[in-house]
Amino acid sequence: MKHLILILLLGVTFTSCTVKPEPINYGQDACHFCKMTIVDKVHAAEVVTHKGKVYKFDATECMVNFMDDFDTAEIKLYLTNHFNQPETLIDATNATFLISKNVPSPMGAFLTAFKTKQEAETVQAEQGGEIYTWDALLQHL
Repeated sequence: MKHLILILLLGVTFTSCTVKPEPINYGQDACHFCKMTIVDKVHAAEVVTHKGKVYKFDATECMVNFMDDFDTAEIKLYLTNHFNQPETLIDATNATFLISKNVPSPMGAFLTAFKTKQEAETVQAEQGGEIYTWDALLQHL
């Protein structure tokens, strides 16, 4: 009986610390940073810690601002919505970002993420703005 209880406890421990993204419930989930309800399916973001805790944001700029007061060594995944595929989360550290006054985002930073640099350049050619890598974006903001 003790072995069965130990096995069950270990199973619960390992499954409760799964490091993976959670779907964002648009219109229901609140931004962890600014507390606004997440409704924009193009600009949302989330981080997942090494322990599997998920923090959701209504915009990438909220995620970046959240990092100012959080131990980033605890973060395993930085994710952001992909402009060309709404509701799809991509690795923010490999994304290309466009800041363009012609592409509004929820918090007014005009910050949008793209899976590839080519996709960002296509929108930039139409809408203007500046392109950033993840590291350059962190320096800029």
